[in-house]
Amino acid sequence: MADGLYADGIAAGRLSGEEYDRNFSDLHPPLDHHEAAVEADRCYFCFDAPCMTACPTSIDIPMFIRQIATDNPLGSARTIFDQNILGGMCARVCPTETLCEEACVREEAEGKPVQIGRLQRYATDAAMAAGAQFYERAAPTGRRVAIVGAGPAGLACAHRLAVHGHDVTIFEARPKPGGLNEFGIAAYKTPDGFAQAEVDYVMAIGGITLEEGKALGRDFSLGDLRRDFDAVFLGMGLAGVNALGAEGEDVEGVERAVDYIAHLRQAQDLASMPVGRRVVVIGGGMTAIDAAVQARLLGAEEVTICYRRGQEHMNASEFEQDLAASKGVVIRHWLQPRRILADKGRVTGIELEYTVLKDGKLSGTGEALTLRADQVFKAIGQSFEAGVLNGSSASIALEGRRIKVDEEGRTSMPKVWAGGDCIAGGDDLTVSAVAQGRDAAESIHRALAG
Repeated sequence: MADGLYADGIAAGRLSGEEYDRNFSDLHPPLDHHEAAVEADRCYFCFDAPCMTACPTSIDIPMFIRQIATDNPLGSARTIFDQNILGGMCARVCPTETLCEEACVREEAEGKPVQIGRLQRYATDAAMAAGAQFYERAAPTGRRVAIVGAGPAGLACAHRLAVHGHDVTIFEARPKPGGLNEFGIAAYKTPDGFAQAEVDYVMAIGGITLEEGKALGRDFSLGDLRRDFDAVFLGMGLAGVNALGAEGEDVEGVERAVDYIAHLRQAQDLASMPVGRRVVVIGGGMTAIDAAVQARLLGAEEVTICYRRGQEHMNASEFEQDLAASKGVVIRHWLQPRRILADKGRVTGIELEYTVLKDGKLSGTGEALTLRADQVFKAIGQSFEAGVLNGSSASIALEGRRIKVDEEGRTSMPKVWAGGDCIAGGDDLTVSAVAQGRDAAESIHRALAG
């Protein structure tokens, strides 16, 4: 253990290989044939299906479940992919408990919804395992579209444009595609390299060129893209991380949760990941939960999430909060960071202030609490770095410090569309980003065809 010690209380290799394998195994094991048939039989196949309305991509859920019930998983996958080409990943990471499954009639009637997410995974996994490609490119149109960002929005947009016969070039700042699905989601939700397998499946349509390590604002400008392409789609997500606003937050041991998760997702050996004995995570969203749970799974002895508001205000779903608690994570509410405690430049603890809502406004009470910590993760939201849009003769209108778009994803700049987390109203969900990329592609296609 001493060889793995990086600093006070932070070490790699805290667990055995068997423990890492067990801790980071599939969160929701796939349904087998019999289990899928039994679960599909629970669906009422509602004509006025509330689950379908609750799905951001409007998948015909009763139809795909009926196809599973009639032993037609490939037909089911086609129904899913028609609306959501990243349906396999969404089946794994969507907060179905607050979307389609929450709206399920069986949830209303008996508190036990049809397991729509697991059924969706059953069908899409079957299609990918069979190498079933349901779409062919239309005749080449001669039109070229640039996409910035190979995340869910960009990939969905690229696939739909390729189906229509347009040539697509995706520019991705990172060394590999996938975006949030590859770098930002807990490893136990997408084991066995599924994110990259899905990228390969999407790219197999043809007509899509991927240029990695190319960043907007660094390697090319928006003006360059508008000059060289017939249309542009911006789907680069959020690159900035909000500051804690706490004294001393720049000391060693205070890290961005998104960076830690990305590092973990790319680690070839989980035993190489250093983690503290006492970890504090600041935030109340999915990233905070993912960072906290994975710290525990890596061997941290004490992990505490501190959130400035109450449980009912947390962005993380009730399921995710319960998951964290089941893994031994303590969630404390009504606490905001005030000061990072450090010794010799390394974090040793964090001082927090109790908070209260007064007339709808959050304020500190003056009462403080100190927690010992050798690792602190910041997970209080990400921000869009609008500076990457500079260098063009025109400017794109922003709303709430993100890109303003209309109902079709068009920005204020001619020839430029946008979708995903970088747009105003983005909700940091893979499924929403897919819907926005898909719909923008249809709008781009209409514009190019017209």
